Amino acid sequence: MASPISFSGLGSGIDTRAIIDAMLAVERVPITQLEDKRKDNQDKINLINTFKGKVDTLRTKANALGSFSTFLSFKVNSSESGYATITASGSATAGTHTLVVNQLAATDRWAFDGVADPDADLATVDGQQVSFTYDGDVYAVRLDAASSSLNEIASAINSEAEDAVEATVVNAGTAAAPSWQLVLTAKETGEDFRLQGISSTVAGLTIDGTGPNGSGVAQSTNNISVGNNAQALIDGLLVERTDNDFDDVLTGVSISLLDADPATTVQFTVEPDKAGIKSKLKEFTDAYNDVVKFVRDQNKYDPEKGPGGALFGDSALRSIERLLQDALFGQSASDIANDTSGFGTIRLLGIESQSDGTLKINDKVMDAKLDEDIDQFADLFVDSDGFSNGGAAVGSTGYYTDVTTDTGLGDDLARAIDKIVKSYGNSNGTFSKGLFDARLESLNANIKQINARIDEREVRLERYEDQLVTRFAALESLMAQLQSQQSYLNAS
Repeated sequence: MASPISFSGLGSGIDTRAIIDAMLAVERVPITQLEDKRKDNQDKINLINTFKGKVDTLRTKANALGSFSTFLSFKVNSSESGYATITASGSATAGTHTLVVNQLAATDRWAFDGVADPDADLATVDGQQVSFTYDGDVYAVRLDAASSSLNEIASAINSEAEDAVEATVVNAGTAAAPSWQLVLTAKETGEDFRLQGISSTVAGLTIDGTGPNGSGVAQSTNNISVGNNAQALIDGLLVERTDNDFDDVLTGVSISLLDADPATTVQFTVEPDKAGIKSKLKEFTDAYNDVVKFVRDQNKYDPEKGPGGALFGDSALRSIERLLQDALFGQSASDIANDTSGFGTIRLLGIESQSDGTLKINDKVMDAKLDEDIDQFADLFVDSDGFSNGGAAVGSTGYYTDVTTDTGLGDDLARAIDKIVKSYGNSNGTFSKGLFDARLESLNANIKQINARIDEREVRLERYEDQLVTRFAALESLMAQLQSQQSYLNAS
């Protein structure tokens, strides 16, 4: 901050402002150095957050390899199209099945007898009502005689029973001979969501509320669509649902009915989708390579350009790189020697390590291994005993410990990353910060200290400037007096 004192150096002929600025610039050097340190710390924070994002992505991809339901992929081939949409998740089992769609789920719908004018009041006294039961709940919509037109009745029903039905007004006649009808449509399909006990005490609004017979056939002309369940024969078993989705009949297989034809048998086959499995492994290797390349780029050194990045030599990078290598390539010699099936390492399955530490998929080798035995292929990556919490427990030290008899590489890697980057509480009541949280906390603390030192030096610099300005102002004043005396003497 510039001093409020101003002078031009006219008394001395010296540019005193330039001298002061030069002296202040010398004193500002430590502040500039601190600002550079602050920027270095902020650059590291930004890079660590970037690195953390890459590691989190890798952990997500590794988790996806840790269970059969997310590692395996299945595809469905169907003999007929148009009758159902059939998909399979990773928890499905390969096999052939049959499907016959007997009927689709239907929505219950009722239409009251028509009236000539939808805006004319229909009730003769206050308190007349339209009532019905839906999903066990009774609805009784009471009306005021002065607000009982067909449109107003529909609005009142929608306001009171919006979770049960949708009320609309439709002209079922012609423009010359209109017949406006109040239509109630159930919000859900199926027998359980039929409208029951439907009646009207409104003088000008009538309906026959007789429900369908035991076969689901309408007995009242007012019941224009009967709420019926979807019915399908799946592998010869008759199955009913209130809607057209059959997601819980075959494990891992979702069937959504589209059209009914009891005379047509759809045969569909669920089989492993090898391309889908390879796609997941490609996503995993890409995420792994992204982490490795980041570490290598930061740690490379050029004699002329210097370190490759602000995190050169950072312990966080070294720790992550080391745990990745241990998790993927840490099999013991005895484990490899005892692998008689040839599925014991990622290299044998077609995932090769390159000279720069990245991974590459050998399509020829991987395709052959998938064709040879897809279950053994999956076993290398999957924690097949299905232990909860990813096959890990938090020990007394707070670190995740393996408590399973078998753990796949996907589960191993995800758990290894969790162990080093997640914050956790220990059984003794203490709390330990994960690698990233601890590193970021340290850097933020550095920035806070640097900011405090910069503020302190800025205050000192302002005081120093004030002192310089005061001293040079006094000098200018003194020299002006001396010059005045000299001029007086010269004139005498």
